[in-house]
Amino acid sequence: MTYIVNRRHFLRQSSVLGLSGLFLPERLFALPDTFPVAETIYGRVRGMDVAGINTFRGIHYGASTAGPNRFMPPRKPESWSGIKDTMAYGPASPQGPGDPTSDYTQAVMWDSHVKPGVSEDCLVLNVWTPGLADGGNRPVMFYIHGGGFTSGSGGYPFDGDPMARLGDVVVVTVNHRLGPLGYLNLGGVGWPEEFGYASVAGMMDLVAALEWVHENIESFGGDPGNVMIFGQSGGGSKTSHLMGMPSAEGLFHRAAVQSGSALQTGTQERSAQAAGRLVDELGMSADRPREIQNVDWAAIIEAEANSGFSPSLHEEVIPHHPFDPEAPEESRQVPLLVGYLREDSGYRGPTGTMSPAELEEWVEQAYDEEAPEILALYSRVYPNATPSRVRARISTDSGTRRRAETMAERKANQGGAPAYMYLIEWPSPSFEGRFGAVHGTDLGLALADPRIPITGNTPGARRMAEIVGSSFAAFARNGDPNCDMVPEWLPYDRTSRATMIYDEECRLEADPTADLRAYWEARES
Repeated sequence: MTYIVNRRHFLRQSSVLGLSGLFLPERLFALPDTFPVAETIYGRVRGMDVAGINTFRGIHYGASTAGPNRFMPPRKPESWSGIKDTMAYGPASPQGPGDPTSDYTQAVMWDSHVKPGVSEDCLVLNVWTPGLADGGNRPVMFYIHGGGFTSGSGGYPFDGDPMARLGDVVVVTVNHRLGPLGYLNLGGVGWPEEFGYASVAGMMDLVAALEWVHENIESFGGDPGNVMIFGQSGGGSKTSHLMGMPSAEGLFHRAAVQSGSALQTGTQERSAQAAGRLVDELGMSADRPREIQNVDWAAIIEAEANSGFSPSLHEEVIPHHPFDPEAPEESRQVPLLVGYLREDSGYRGPTGTMSPAELEEWVEQAYDEEAPEILALYSRVYPNATPSRVRARISTDSGTRRRAETMAERKANQGGAPAYMYLIEWPSPSFEGRFGAVHGTDLGLALADPRIPITGNTPGARRMAEIVGSSFAAFARNGDPNCDMVPEWLPYDRTSRATMIYDEECRLEADPTADLRAYWEARES
């Protein structure tokens, strides 16, 4: 029921009561469904109805990872009575802030993840849905943030609202443990057996979040039997790992990897060496194992030895490399969408102008005696490209592209569910367009959201968000990215190498820039 009071009548009555100096809105009581309530197996949560999209932020899928839970497998959250408000993003896993003075950081908003704060009580997720407990059986799009395995969050700048509207889907984003708090190989440096999962705790968090989805998403209008996992950069690497994790098998049914194809994971030896350096710096000892759970988390994050922590092989949790030497059997029947961007790796070097002489010097330093052949090849394929774009494309083709194509080939060769390949050529309009189609240009596109600065929120950006978002939503629904926004999209195989080129006018190409692919493939063999 809605209660509305006539303003004139209210002011007349309030003057009698001596309240005429107060400002009071005409609508005294909000509509009950403005703040919808959803049921979970742990208790009821209250969110916001944002113009038809039910939005819940900061729902706990796990208990705090502080104190005795640090470096341990994730634990279920405690149940609660009453209604818990879930309207604000929860804290990110402890990490350092991004540098807001960097043009690229501004473009991808990589300084925004820490805005809700950081905390070891970070096992939270966010849900956007057009309907609640309505039997909608909507596809669930489970987005995993990037930032390698050390930074980022499922909060800012990721907004599931546009995709939920466009695709009539349920969007979930998630926080999980990062850096040494998620991947410190204590078992490899002699800590007791109970610390044996410390090297993979962050990946176990993601499985716990998928379990929460399986148990609760029907209440949010989603179908637990149709879950798509996807992510960009580090999120793509995490997706790659999940595809080969026995504990995740059956919890998702489609997967998409954006500029983050991980063929291999870390080794026990290297992760043990990294762990040894960190515990030595902290003055910790396996003789007093519990002390490391009481150290201030800031000391762990700020340690000089905190560098590049990521998952490693684990007998139970990650028993083999994600896609090496072949596609994982655990996800044989899971369709895969995989791709990269034309200037993907351009963010790793100078993003401004570059002279031909500077390009030649860079290629010589990077590739030595092969430099003349590489320069001649790229000059022939891209005669009008600027030196900075050529540098970005060389870096992309030799790394990100090669891994993406290898992943797609191995998935196709497996003979199970199909693989689909894409390449984004549409350049980011941000910062005068000097980045090109750089890493992160698709951060918003895959979520149908053109508003992230690197996407630009221009008319062209809004069209690209609709194109890419529509095909991702179709893939989530059907395991096939074909939709009326793109031409017919054929699965990838080593013979045809069918690749969708995302641009203002999309097109399907067979083996695009084949000469470049062949060069790097031969160099690797």
